[in-house]
Amino acid sequence: MSPATLPLQRYLDALHDKHQALDEGTVAAYIPQLAKADPDWFGICIVTTDGYAYAVGEADRQFTLQSISKPAVYAAALADRGREAVLRKVGVEPSGEAFNSISLDPQTGAPFNPMINAGAIATTGLVAGTTAEEQWGRIANIMSGFFGRAVAIDDAVYRSESESGFRNRAIAWMLKNFGIIDGDPMPVLENYFRQCSIRASCRDLACMAATLANGGVQPHSGKRVVPADEVQAVLSIMATCGMYDYAGSWLYEVGLPAKSGVSGGVIAVMPGRFGIAIFSPRLDENGNSARGIAVCREISREFGLHVFGMSVSPSLVLSRVFSALDLPSRRVRSMELAIRLRKVASRIKCYCLQGEVAFDGAEFIVRQLIQVAPGADSFILDMHRVSYLAESAARLLLEVRQLLVAQGKALVFSRIRGRAVVEDALRHALPEGDGGYLSFEDNDLAVEWCEDRLLDSATESSPPVSTVAAFPLFAGMPEPTLARLQDCMQAADYPAGATIISAGQEQDDRVFFIREGEVSVVLSLADGSHQRLATLSGGMSFGEMAMLGKAARSADVHADTAVRSWTLSARSLDELAVDHPEIKITVLRNLSLDLAQKLRQANQLIGVLAA
Repeated sequence: MSPATLPLQRYLDALHDKHQALDEGTVAAYIPQLAKADPDWFGICIVTTDGYAYAVGEADRQFTLQSISKPAVYAAALADRGREAVLRKVGVEPSGEAFNSISLDPQTGAPFNPMINAGAIATTGLVAGTTAEEQWGRIANIMSGFFGRAVAIDDAVYRSESESGFRNRAIAWMLKNFGIIDGDPMPVLENYFRQCSIRASCRDLACMAATLANGGVQPHSGKRVVPADEVQAVLSIMATCGMYDYAGSWLYEVGLPAKSGVSGGVIAVMPGRFGIAIFSPRLDENGNSARGIAVCREISREFGLHVFGMSVSPSLVLSRVFSALDLPSRRVRSMELAIRLRKVASRIKCYCLQGEVAFDGAEFIVRQLIQVAPGADSFILDMHRVSYLAESAARLLLEVRQLLVAQGKALVFSRIRGRAVVEDALRHALPEGDGGYLSFEDNDLAVEWCEDRLLDSATESSPPVSTVAAFPLFAGMPEPTLARLQDCMQAADYPAGATIISAGQEQDDRVFFIREGEVSVVLSLADGSHQRLATLSGGMSFGEMAMLGKAARSADVHADTAVRSWTLSARSLDELAVDHPEIKITVLRNLSLDLAQKLRQANQLIGVLAA
C-alpha cells in the first residue's frame, strides 16, 4: 500500500485543499528579500517520533528559518552554558510587546525571553565558542542535528537582513550597554542574521519539531541533538512565548508548544508523539502564517492534541499482537484441515488495543497494519481494554478497513458489544455509504471467522462418518475390535439449537461421537456471560470425561446445526473390557494423549495472554 493511500495522508491532502483557498494576510516586506516570496506557496508536513513523514504541497520548498531558529539556538545555549547562566542574561516571561520591541527588564536589563529579537540576539551570544566563527560553527551544527543534514544559509536573504537590520543593531548595542553581550555586539548580531537566513523546508522543520517531541533525539538519525533535561525548558518557552503577541490565544486554542517565523513557517510540537510544520508566506497582523494558524487550529481540534488534554505515547495503545498460529480458534477441525490451516494461520493478525486511543494512537496502529498487510489476510482489532476512542481515531480505523477490503483483506473488531465509548465512536465515524463493520463477541469467534476465510469452503463439507475407525479415540485398534465397538454404539440425533449436554447434569455417562454436523461446547461464567470452549464437527467426540468416572458434566454442549451422532456409555465400555481389556487400555491411552495436547494448547494460550 503506497503512502498516498494512508488515512492520515489523505486527511492532510484534504486539509491542504481546504486551506489553499485562504488568502488572508500579506507577505513580510520589512526584509526586502522576503517580499519576493510567492504568497500562494503552501506546504504541510508531520513527522512522527519514530520517523514517519506525511507531507503535502510545498513541503520540500526551501525558505529561510527566521525566528524558527530561536528555539534551536536557545537549546544550544542551555546545553553549553547551563540554565543558571542563561537565565542571568535572558528571562522566561512573555513580553506583551512586539517581537522586535526595544525593551528590557527594568530591574535586570535582561531581555524578557529568548523568542523576542532582543532575547534571541543575546542567546546567540551565549552559545559555545571563544570567537564568532566558533559560535557560528556551533549554531550550524545544532541546526544540522535537528534537520538530519548539513545546513546552508541563503546569502541573498542574509545580506538583505544585515543591510536593513537597523532596529536589531540598536537592540544589540543596548544589550552591550547593559552587559548582556560581552565584547563587540556586531559579530554576534551577524551570526543572528545568519541563523535566521538558514535555508530549510517544511519537512526539515517537521523533523526539528519531531526531535523536540522525541525528547531531543532526531527520529531519523537516532542521534541526541538536545540534552533531555533542556527539552522541557525549550518547549515551555515555545508554549508561552513562541507565537509573538498571539501566544496566549494560541496556547488557549491550539495548546501546543510552537514557534513561527516571518518567512511563513510554523512548527508545533506534540510531546512524545510528533512534530508539525506548515509553510505559507501570508502573515496575519501578529506576524504569524495565516494558513499555518488555521491548519494547526483544525488539526488540534480534530484530533484532540491539546497538551492539557490526553498525553500518552501512541505506541502504548497497543498492548500485544499475536497471530492465529500463536492462538488458533477453539474450533476443532479435521486433521487435513488443521494441517492446511497451520501453514497459513500466521496470516491472521490480532492487535489488542488499550487505554485512550486518540488520533495519533490510531495512526500508529494504522501504520502497523499497513506494514504487515502484504503478508496478511485478516486483521482483528480487540477493543476490550479501550477506555476511550476518539471519533477521529475511529475514522482512521474505518478508513484503513476500507483500504484493506479493496485489497481483498479483512479487518474486523472484537469485544466491543455494550461498550458505548467504542460503539458510539465507530458508528459516528462511519463514512457515508459504508455498509458497516463486522464485530464479534470475542477473539475466538473472530479468529474462527478469519480462519474460514483462509480455507476453501468446499473442503469444509465432508460426507457423514460411516465407521468408528474415523475417531481418534479408537486409533490403533484392529478391525475386529472396532467391529465390537460399533455393535455397542447407539444412534443419537439432534436438531439445530438443541442442548445435548447441560452443565451439572449427572447420571449420563455417554461419550458422543459426531457423524455429521457441528456442536459448540460452552462454559457459563459467573457474570452471566458465556465462553465457547470448542466447536466440534464430524469425526470428533465429546463427553469423554465420563470414562474417567466424572459424575457431573462441566459444560453445556449445543447443536449448532442438525447433528447425527453415536454414543457409547462408560458402562458399555467397562462391560466390553471384561473380555477385551485391551480396548479400554487403548481408549484411555488415546484419551490421555488428547488431554496432554489440550494442556499444551492451554499453556500456549496463557503464554500469548501473558506476553
